[in-house]
Amino acid sequence: MTESKIIAIDDDPTGSQTVHSCLLLTRWDPETLVQALKDDSPLFFVLSNTRGMDAQRAAAVTRQICHNLKHALGLLRVRGREINPILVSRSDSTLRGHYPVETDVIAEELGPFDAHFMVPAFFEAGRITRDSTHYLVVEGREIPTHETEFARDSVFGYSTSYLPDYVQEKTRGHIQAAEVERFLLEDVRGDCRDRLRGLSGNVCCTVDGERQSDLDSFAAQVQEVAREGRRFLFRSAASLLTSLAKLPPQPVPAEEMAAYVREGRPGAIVVGSHVQKTSEQVDHLVVHGGVTPVHVDVNRLDSEPDRLRKEVLGRVEGAHAGGLSVVIYTSRRERVFDEQTARLAFGERVSAFLMDIVANLPPTIGFLISKGGITSNDVLSTGLALRASRVLGQILTGCSVVRCPSDHPRYPDLPVVIFPGNVGDRSSLTRVYKILSGRPHTGNERKIA
Repeated sequence: MTESKIIAIDDDPTGSQTVHSCLLLTRWDPETLVQALKDDSPLFFVLSNTRGMDAQRAAAVTRQICHNLKHALGLLRVRGREINPILVSRSDSTLRGHYPVETDVIAEELGPFDAHFMVPAFFEAGRITRDSTHYLVVEGREIPTHETEFARDSVFGYSTSYLPDYVQEKTRGHIQAAEVERFLLEDVRGDCRDRLRGLSGNVCCTVDGERQSDLDSFAAQVQEVAREGRRFLFRSAASLLTSLAKLPPQPVPAEEMAAYVREGRPGAIVVGSHVQKTSEQVDHLVVHGGVTPVHVDVNRLDSEPDRLRKEVLGRVEGAHAGGLSVVIYTSRRERVFDEQTARLAFGERVSAFLMDIVANLPPTIGFLISKGGITSNDVLSTGLALRASRVLGQILTGCSVVRCPSDHPRYPDLPVVIFPGNVGDRSSLTRVYKILSGRPHTGNERKIA
């Protein structure tokens, strides 16, 4: 009997922000993939971190993952276990990422597919799609994504939030807007199975969604048609995965996650994201959270990295010895570079420095919060050197908690919060910190001198 498994190739580690009890892989050798395919959870994530790479490297990494996945599926087939995967290229709910690079590579390596669907909705964070236009809901106001700071990203910028035009822009006309199949709200809420059966040639489709039930209906119909032999690929944000996986409530409620903190000890918050929302959250945390701020001046990275490292670790160790948590954050203004390659290279140097700090935090910290998608991937794969970790659930809308294995050489059973840069309001980071520190959040705390 053929089994199914949802496999999300995730361009940063935040795609698990609506699910739980599944594996996150930071390695993708065939044997690790075999273990994930055999896992009891209906889905797992392979953290490619390609959003932090240029297009050429992103394509190469995605191709390697697909090649190894094909090999792993073959190994299980020989052992008598046939798995027909549902493949998801998980990316950003604000339309940033290497599209169509990653979906093209997946189609080349694991296709052919009858269609690929663009499903960027992420309801918990206020990302909805109506009439094929993608919106961010901010304080009750619907803003087309091309009018937000995310559309001005120096690597992944775009000019339109009308998805067929977005596809034409990103594929440089290889797929024309008129060729895109549009699944509108009336389609996903009705019976669209016959239309799904009629798709062919890896046609691009866009999918509307205003609430989770919209994608529940769509996912159920897609899975029914897929069981008949049709093959589909998805480029989606997190909410589609909720509908595909159909998981029960997470084992430990968000407000009780302090139970995971090691012996109730203070922790550390590491901030790499430079978006405005993150800067506001860091400011709020420093004023209202009672944490010790540790600023990393990235302008010193090239001239005196060893001295900067010593200073940062010294402040962290001093605060921890005094029973205080720390927030380690980089300079909040994004540096401007003439070339994309220079910007990415500098980002890698900043990340390497932060991961060295993570790897040398006091071994007795109680918890770790990682702010920023690319930063979080580096924390898991490099700073903590994890091969795999399991998602415990969400501590806040859009924020997953994973845990280091009990045999980790430095941080056994350490809970780690994956906090995307573009998620939450001004006080969200403070709320997460206060849940883990066992302190109620009232919003009326006095300023720390």
